[in-house]
Amino acid sequence: MSSKEKPTLGGTRIKTRKRNIAAPLDPAAFSDALVQIYLDTAGDLELVAKSLESSDLNFSRYGDIFFEVVFIGGRTQTGSVKSDEGERHPYSIIDCEPTREAILPSVVYIQKILRRKAFLIKNLENVTRRFLQSLELFEENERKKLAIFTALAFSQKLSGLPAETVFQPLLKDNLVAKGIVLTFVTDFFNEYLVENSLDDLISILRRGKMEDKLLEFLPPTKRTTESFAEHFTKAGLTALVEYNERKIFEVKLKEIKAVLTSQVTEEINVDEVIETVKQQVKDAKLPEIEVVHVIWDGIMNAVQWSGKNQQQNSNAVLRQVKTWAPLLNSLCSSGNMEVELMYKVQMQCYEDAKLMKVFPEVVRSLYELDVLAEDTILHWYRKGTNPKGRQTFVKGLEPFVNWLEEAEEEE
Repeated sequence: MSSKEKPTLGGTRIKTRKRNIAAPLDPAAFSDALVQIYLDTAGDLELVAKSLESSDLNFSRYGDIFFEVVFIGGRTQTGSVKSDEGERHPYSIIDCEPTREAILPSVVYIQKILRRKAFLIKNLENVTRRFLQSLELFEENERKKLAIFTALAFSQKLSGLPAETVFQPLLKDNLVAKGIVLTFVTDFFNEYLVENSLDDLISILRRGKMEDKLLEFLPPTKRTTESFAEHFTKAGLTALVEYNERKIFEVKLKEIKAVLTSQVTEEINVDEVIETVKQQVKDAKLPEIEVVHVIWDGIMNAVQWSGKNQQQNSNAVLRQVKTWAPLLNSLCSSGNMEVELMYKVQMQCYEDAKLMKVFPEVVRSLYELDVLAEDTILHWYRKGTNPKGRQTFVKGLEPFVNWLEEAEEEE
């Protein structure tokens, strides 16, 4: 070999692949160690929290198991909500008395743990959802404790429990059909309202997407407004009953208004529209005031606004009034309803800048079409009580009122 040649190594270089060496999974050992802390401290949650803080337990890996131990005293069996054959402690939420005084310390304890280990929030959500989806596996007394805990969790603003995590899992057909869900939410509502208002409860229901679907908590065979009212009145929740009746009423109003607007837009025969609206009003048992509002809104919602100038907008409104006067005539059949119609027109003209100057023309048109009587207009002019825009509208209507009064004097 020449002295200038570099030596080379023969053969093939074999690359060794690095292996990921994972720590062995041992959930049983984690659960047993956690249970032992409860046993050693006799369930004193302050001492438990301190012991957990100084322990080397792997919470990031076994977060779900941690909350299983908190709720039921041990690790759950596969496909069950009961603890397995491992160690168990008697200081869990399921083991305590079904009272707020007994359960509140656990809520405070969990909140304290979550402040120090925020990554456990998702685990709390997981375990809560799983338990609520399996309520039929708990005994009745245990379900009551879970309901109280959940209510206190919201009352104390416990992290990790979004409203949808609570309410959506409950809507399993078998749970609802057995009446388990109705009992659970009744206990939840009663407990939550001890320290919170109905508005607070409605806010939670809204976040849980249940605000307009309260009847879905009832078994299908009892899913009526009457059954809802009977059950929750007996439970002392009359405010919730009244709220639900208002929501149902609002839904009916929207439906009637939507159908009316659609028919008006499609220019369906007036007589056909009148019959449809009359039937809907009858079925919904609408009071006179709401009838006036629904009809006027339905008619006006169908107006095709050009938005180019005041006169065009005025003409659009007057055309609509003239076309659908028979509908107003048919359903605004009393003096009180006529006055309410004037207030409704007043409010729309006040709230919509492009209609501020249209009010006198609309009133005059309604008079000429026999929708508004002379006495109704004079009453509104002299004694009207709605102050919004009244000064401007009274001034605008003054020439027409003077004409009415002069004609009255001549007669």
